[in-house]
Amino acid sequence: RWKFVEDLNLVPCPLLIEGQEILIICFHSESDPWHFLFQISKKDFEGFKNLFHRFLQVKGPSVKWDKIHKPPEDLIHPYDKIKAQGLPDSVAASLNKLVVVKLNGGLGTSMGCKGPKSVISVRNENTFLDLTVHQIEHLNKTFNVDVPLVLMNSFNTDEDTKKILQKYTHHRVHIHTFNQSRYPRINKESLLPVAKDLGMHGDHADAWYPPGHGDIYASFYNSGLLDQLIAAGKEYIFVSNIDNLGATVDLFILNHLMTQPKDKRCEFIMEVTDKTRADVKGGTLIQYDDKLRLLEIAQVPKAHVDEFKSVTKFKIFNTNNLWISLAAIKRLHEKNTMDMEIIVNPKTLDGGLNVIQLETAVGAAIKAFDNALGVNVPRSRFLPVKTSSDLLLVMSNLYSLDAGSLTMSKKREFPSTPHVKLGSSFTKVHDFLTRFESIPDMLELDHLTVSGDVTFGKNVSLKGTVIIIANHGDRIDIPAGAVLENKIVSGNLRILDH
Repeated sequence: RWKFVEDLNLVPCPLLIEGQEILIICFHSESDPWHFLFQISKKDFEGFKNLFHRFLQVKGPSVKWDKIHKPPEDLIHPYDKIKAQGLPDSVAASLNKLVVVKLNGGLGTSMGCKGPKSVISVRNENTFLDLTVHQIEHLNKTFNVDVPLVLMNSFNTDEDTKKILQKYTHHRVHIHTFNQSRYPRINKESLLPVAKDLGMHGDHADAWYPPGHGDIYASFYNSGLLDQLIAAGKEYIFVSNIDNLGATVDLFILNHLMTQPKDKRCEFIMEVTDKTRADVKGGTLIQYDDKLRLLEIAQVPKAHVDEFKSVTKFKIFNTNNLWISLAAIKRLHEKNTMDMEIIVNPKTLDGGLNVIQLETAVGAAIKAFDNALGVNVPRSRFLPVKTSSDLLLVMSNLYSLDAGSLTMSKKREFPSTPHVKLGSSFTKVHDFLTRFESIPDMLELDHLTVSGDVTFGKNVSLKGTVIIIANHGDRIDIPAGAVLENKIVSGNLRILDH
């Protein structure tokens, strides 16, 4: 049982665990150090309580495999057909009803960086956030419109992000932020919260987590920003991960969304793209109980995982580029009818304690929205930067940069990007940058694998399939100006200053 207690007379011990009852105690006095709990935690607590209750109730898989069907063709619209419809003389009216939302809750720790991932430099000293602002400012200036940018931060990224936003004060884009909820991690064995108080630092830093991007609906609503934007005449949000450099505002999809018949007004569009063998774990759209539904690998019974990964049966996957009706979010949240599947994410804390964190995914709510559609978009709209291998691609001459948007170079003969796999010596961005005197020419590259202690001189050109392996204790320096085409380089190659 969970209780939220408001009492001025209680001893200030914000989180008490008494047998099977967990008390969350908050204080009203603004001078009390725990006052912030009353401001931010009551809604967080209600959200967590509901999620935890649903977690305890769920028994068995959330889908029955024999009820899964391929989505009808009329619910997955090909992008080419949407583009062929063209655009009206003016798109300004549609753009003025749009808000761009970027999911900005993640840290750069997986790439060896401190602070929000969105402040990692990815191209010409521009960060993810810089590129996003440039894109939207370009839209606003080109069409004389007001498309605002909204960042969904987490408690991990909020403070640093707000400091950085000051540098965009004079840009032609209105920027708003709101925070994801903050939920307690749960001891895997006892199913009790790890946190003993509401502290966020020191020993308590690992006790809390942001509960996945499915939390956007509740936290957006609770922030008051949703109502504010609706009052300003905004109708749709375009949501995407801030590290997906392909997720720009597409005027053809926006027009398609705005021109649906009034009696079949689309409330949710999910951009999907064709699956390759690199995407076998990505969520896919299915037809289930006469509704479009997102199926994630975590929901798949073990006996059917290989079938799920098949690129023949499940041919598309979710890019997490989503177009969603603001009015519909408000309606569904107030009716409490989102019903997103719970993702149970196991973690091991630094001290070895096994915990679970309960999360939801933003795309899982598609089944709750009326007249939802999928749009099968080109692969170019899915360009995530998760690793240094991805970073090498977007920093290279494979892409050109224009008004904050990356597009594949016209000099590249193939529409697909090369497969790049850099070893652990390149994992951290700082190490990655020190190993390249300049980014190689990769226009004719198909496949690159690099392992071990390897460095690249200036103006190196890589073509075809290139594999470079420095064994333990060896080092390979690729000399300046080298052209490697369909080559395997191994052993020890040192270039020393004379």
